[in-house]
Amino acid sequence: MATSEYVPQPARYAIFVDAGYLYAASGALLLGCGSRREYRVAAEKLIKALTDHADEQRRGELLRVYWFDAAPKRQPTVDQRVIANLPLVKLRLGNLNAQGQQKGVDAQLRADLEALARHRAITDAVLLAGDEDMLPAVEAAQRYGVRVHLWGVEPTHGSNQAEWLVWESDTVEVLAADFLRPYFTKAKVLPVPAPGSAAAVRDAAAAAQRANPVPSPSQVFAGKPPSVKPVPAAVRAAVPVPGAATPATVAASMNSAAAPADVKLGPDRDHMLEIGEHVAQKWIFERGRDNIRDLLPGPILPPVIDKELLIEAEKTLGSSLRPYQEARTWLRDGFWERVYREFGIGIGKSD
Repeated sequence: MATSEYVPQPARYAIFVDAGYLYAASGALLLGCGSRREYRVAAEKLIKALTDHADEQRRGELLRVYWFDAAPKRQPTVDQRVIANLPLVKLRLGNLNAQGQQKGVDAQLRADLEALARHRAITDAVLLAGDEDMLPAVEAAQRYGVRVHLWGVEPTHGSNQAEWLVWESDTVEVLAADFLRPYFTKAKVLPVPAPGSAAAVRDAAAAAQRANPVPSPSQVFAGKPPSVKPVPAAVRAAVPVPGAATPATVAASMNSAAAPADVKLGPDRDHMLEIGEHVAQKWIFERGRDNIRDLLPGPILPPVIDKELLIEAEKTLGSSLRPYQEARTWLRDGFWERVYREFGIGIGKSD
């Protein structure tokens, strides 16, 4: 009678990385930064270091690395596209909302870990995360016989991982600061231009222009008596002589009829520059520094981005900017000034 014999599956593991946790914990530990905008990550080299470190522990064959991150509207940044193209790396993107919160990342991680465990695709899982929301996935994977090895980032103080997650994992390892340090660098801050340099002269000219903007026609002619248009002979002839209006009153009547009743002033220049800079900062945060190429060669903004800029400004103002061409120009100038300060690519002026 034939007997069935259990055939053990080959040792195989996958690495699951919560990039939000890894970046935030490492940025705080290594650079004292609280925002991803304040530092740069050599992600490709970091992933290579993580896979090499896992390989040294000899847990079998690497199935792949699952890299969980977030982006506005799930549109990957240039860095995330680079990660997605790496061999044996699967990029999973959740949504990044306006408050900088990740949505859907934990759910994707749990789903992948449970699915691989259920189908016995892996014997071990290396989990680099700290959120207690990972606990149900860890327990489910263990019920299918998968060993879960929890990795964490060295905390600045106390612990940066949920206590229950640490307790339930099969093994726990903390990645030291020295291991992570080569892959994190602080974002460059543009130096202050030296006195007398071309950049300093340009900045001073821009500041002077902002402080003393070119006067508008209404400012130039303020206080001057309005000119009276000559009255055509046909009009003079049509005016009755006895008790009739004088040519001056007829001209005044014609001028008042031709002029708009009450010209509405547009938005303030400084306010528009400020809004333009604010929108530029938001664009840089959402799209990433590497996406600056979308703006080049400049100084004319691509139509799609220019439309976004106008929409955002109108939301802020609560009114339309379409009647005010000059205000739209100031808005674009404010956008470019912020880009210039961030990237140092040269200041642009909109037409």
